[in-house]
Amino acid sequence: MKRLILSAFMLVGLALSSQGQSISKNALGLRLGSNDGFGAEVSYQRALRENRRLEFDLGWRDSKDVSAVKLVGLHQWVWNIDKGFNWYAGAGGGLGTWSYNAYGNKDSGTFLFIAGDIGIEYNFDFPLQLSLDYRPEIYIHSNGYRDGNFGSDLALSARYKFN
Repeated sequence: MKRLILSAFMLVGLALSSQGQSISKNALGLRLGSNDGFGAEVSYQRALRENRRLEFDLGWRDSKDVSAVKLVGLHQWVWNIDKGFNWYAGAGGGLGTWSYNAYGNKDSGTFLFIAGDIGIEYNFDFPLQLSLDYRPEIYIHSNGYRDGNFGSDLALSARYKFN
């Protein structure tokens, strides 16, 4: 049993320390997702090291009665699967503002949240990156923005890569 546990830890350590092909220094594009209505985000990625980067997203959400604007910052680790195909995971947080207008009732406020991120991406030979990711969000201070304190966001992104 001890050997099995030790082997599992060594395998996880090897997977986390393996270096794949380097990621692009900068990438800028759009992230289109669905979390309480359709939303779009302007997305920017900046490489820190060969397999780590920062991602910043400024976006808006719009549903039938609620609209929101939010800023998200994430620290991501990137692992190569094969050639231009990578998977990544990260964590971060953000803040935003929202407004509600339905049936003559109006309200607005601000919110803070922490977020995780996991996804896959493909980097083409030309300067294009496509990705699909899942971002769970836990709202620390929603000030009426959500009935619960949890939101999840599934999104497709297209980014232009440059140095």
